[in-house]
Amino acid sequence: MTATSQEILKQALSLPPIQRVELVERLLSSFEFPARHQLDALWADEVEDRIDSYDQGKIESIPADEVFARVNRP
Repeated sequence: MTATSQEILKQALSLPPIQRVELVERLLSSFEFPARHQLDALWADEVEDRIDSYDQGKIESIPADEVFARVNRP
């Protein structure tokens, strides 16, 4: 790894968890691979299933502030 890459990594690791996730997603999405569209479709199906389960009362939600508090814990 180059010195520049090491510095970028150091800065990235100092970001809050949510920003690190966003950065990882942006980096990963910069790669094109054949299964990407299939994976995106599978995730879309999963999201729809979860929304339906929530609407039917099969699962409960967690308040966003609680979720972010968990994610931002050191």
